[in-house]
Amino acid sequence: VQFVESGGGLVQPGGSLRLSCVASGMLLSLYNMGWYRQAPGKQRELVATITSSTTYVDSVKGRFTISRDNAKNTVYLQMDNLKPEDTAVYYCNTKDSRMPWGQGTQVTVSS
Repeated sequence: VQFVESGGGLVQPGGSLRLSCVASGMLLSLYNMGWYRQAPGKQRELVATITSSTTYVDSVKGRFTISRDNAKNTVYLQMDNLKPEDTAVYYCNTKDSRMPWGQGTQVTVSS
């Protein structure tokens, strides 16, 4: 199993990014999936999940949207109205994080 995350970058506060996570070696449609992030000096946290519904950590509610395209075996995270505190490396994994971690994609929010 391998996850490849992409779509990160440097964006100004208030900007948007769309992250993608392509999986190989597994069918995403069979799993509850999540997006995680890890900021410097902090523990990795789960920020969004998608099962039959979606859930979000309070700090991103109303700004982030998780979705999936089973035909492309891909999970997305649309991030709007980004804030400096969203700066982190973003990863995808199953909701219970049972699979090997990918390299992640760096998101930096700064003016």
